[in-house]
Amino acid sequence: MKWSWKIGRAAGVNIHVHATFPLLLVWVAVIYYQQRGRWEDALAGLVFILALFAVVVLHEFGHALTARRFGIRTRDITLLPIGGLARMERMPDRPWQELLVALAGPAVNVVLASLLFAVLAVLGYGSAIFTDVNLIAGNFLARLAWVNVTLALFNLLPAFPMDGGRVLRAVLAMRLSYVQATSIAAAIGQGMAVLIGLLGLFGNPFLVLIALFVWMGAAQEASAAQLKSALSGLPVERVMTTEFHVLAPDDPLERAVEHVLASRQHDFPVLEEGRLVGMLNRSRLLSALSRNGPASPVGDAMQRNFPSVTAGDSVNHLLPRMREEDGRALPVVRDGELVGLLTTEGVSDYILVHAALDKSLRHEHAAHSP
Repeated sequence: MKWSWKIGRAAGVNIHVHATFPLLLVWVAVIYYQQRGRWEDALAGLVFILALFAVVVLHEFGHALTARRFGIRTRDITLLPIGGLARMERMPDRPWQELLVALAGPAVNVVLASLLFAVLAVLGYGSAIFTDVNLIAGNFLARLAWVNVTLALFNLLPAFPMDGGRVLRAVLAMRLSYVQATSIAAAIGQGMAVLIGLLGLFGNPFLVLIALFVWMGAAQEASAAQLKSALSGLPVERVMTTEFHVLAPDDPLERAVEHVLASRQHDFPVLEEGRLVGMLNRSRLLSALSRNGPASPVGDAMQRNFPSVTAGDSVNHLLPRMREEDGRALPVVRDGELVGLLTTEGVSDYILVHAALDKSLRHEHAAHSP
């Protein structure tokens, strides 16, 4: 994710913190300091908020490690002021798998809360930890236990992008199509966003922020589901671009510049004696131009280790890989020969054209209906 810094790595997953996260730490320190004007209180607040986000990381690892059992890799986990985000390369294809992945995060919170309550019982705190609930002050372990309870319940709300929205979608998808299930779950989520937003207008602006987050998350999930449905089973050869310019390693960079200006092509396969030996994308081209000038050879700027796809591969499974790559195009090969380019623009054009055709067919059907 942009504007984030890597702070660690665990179980093969990078952990990042967003650039806005320090603002939360400053805000928490100020709030705790204002209570009694003591820096010790500010430090205690920071320690607690860091412990809370350690819990958030464990919650996200619950999702990540469960997804790994189904062969799904997690790119990274990013800490944001409003929580954590685990970026998976794709969502599970089967509803029961998505159900388990979605429930894994809250399950971690339930386990942590149970362990903390057990420790408190052993330490002799008694029933007071259940009757005097306070997330701001009081016993550190008790507050952390109740934070886990709160996170579990909040994340199980049936609204995207919370886990409860995915649970609802997975349950509905066991009886309905994936798109229908997502549409229903998204509509319910947006309804909840309206309720949360109305509550926020009566004195809690943070709830308004959460409502906007939920509303946009629901819309994105509905759009992603429609995209997945449109591309389901679609082979690369139906979408790939077959008219494009190629370069040679000895060509000067200015030749790539000419093609960019004339055709708006931004990613170039590099061929040597008919063999694909590299890819030159826009970012590498601009960097090499500023560093070495337009007369420098393409071979010095091109990417030599690059992924390729075959004409029969499924587009739906390749989109996450395209988002990961520095460029926006993947070379398509058949029997070792370059036959096309899979570009994000080509995929977008395919979706737009077929959406227009579907709309036309629906209008035609409606016109002939009695």
